[in-house]
Amino acid sequence: MIFPESVTIVEVGPRDGFQMEKTFIETGTKIELINALIGTGIRRIEATSFISARAIAQLRDGAEVVKRMVRGKDIFVEALVPNPKGAEGALEAGVDGIRLFLSASEAHNHKNVNRSVEESLAGFGEIMRVVGGKIPVSGDIAVAFGCPFEGDIPLDRLTRIAGRMLDLGLRSITLGDTTGMATPSIVRKTCEALRKAHPALDLGLHFHNTRGVGLVNVYEALHLGLTTFESSIAGLGGCPFAPGATGNVCTEDMVYLFQELGIQTGIRLADLIGVAKRVEQILGRVLPGQVMKAGRRLDLHPCAIS
Repeated sequence: MIFPESVTIVEVGPRDGFQMEKTFIETGTKIELINALIGTGIRRIEATSFISARAIAQLRDGAEVVKRMVRGKDIFVEALVPNPKGAEGALEAGVDGIRLFLSASEAHNHKNVNRSVEESLAGFGEIMRVVGGKIPVSGDIAVAFGCPFEGDIPLDRLTRIAGRMLDLGLRSITLGDTTGMATPSIVRKTCEALRKAHPALDLGLHFHNTRGVGLVNVYEALHLGLTTFESSIAGLGGCPFAPGATGNVCTEDMVYLFQELGIQTGIRLADLIGVAKRVEQILGRVLPGQVMKAGRRLDLHPCAIS
């Protein structure tokens, strides 16, 4: 099997992971961790969300985080925004890109943002007018591979939603496996249907490891030639609006997989493992990452023979 020569990894831990933490992570600590992630070679990072502090108090310092973090020319900083006010805040803070989100199912969209899918799409139009083409806008479709309230997502619904988003001018779309319901066969048929319906679509993937097959789904996506993957340091994150939705695929575990397949990421795995351990130390609990515990395959150990 010929795999892609390289892939793009989008680190979402500072937004998707941190938002699940009940204890406030100090702004300086967030910036320290983001800068450390950038120091490993990560070049795309979803740093925060410009959302009401009443909704997610953990991310109330988003503007300060964006303004104070490392901002090299080759670093692309994105933020999730839920509404026009959030878009204004993101533009003022100076992000490089904005992400919009909705769910593929009505039930999850109501649970998540208290709107119908159609209302969310209408809201996207308002946000696009605020952005006015100043920076690129991408979209996330949650529960794209299955909804915990509605089950399987009809492919025609998913392709229709994606088409509406593209018509609004969104640059790319990421499919989210929000509650870990994806399997390799679902990944294949879903991605093939979207690419057939929208051949020019720039498609990214965001898997969770809720049922232990996150990296298997990544591997299947590689067979399809897909090259953009979102992940979270140490496996932070989940979905606050769905039962049992544990963390995202771990960035360091995914980088390890790519490294062993000979796929370039531009990320130094040893440094990334160090950041994952630092996150675990800061949060004060064991996190899901596996490679951070076991090390790389050829990290050998001394053997005393008497």
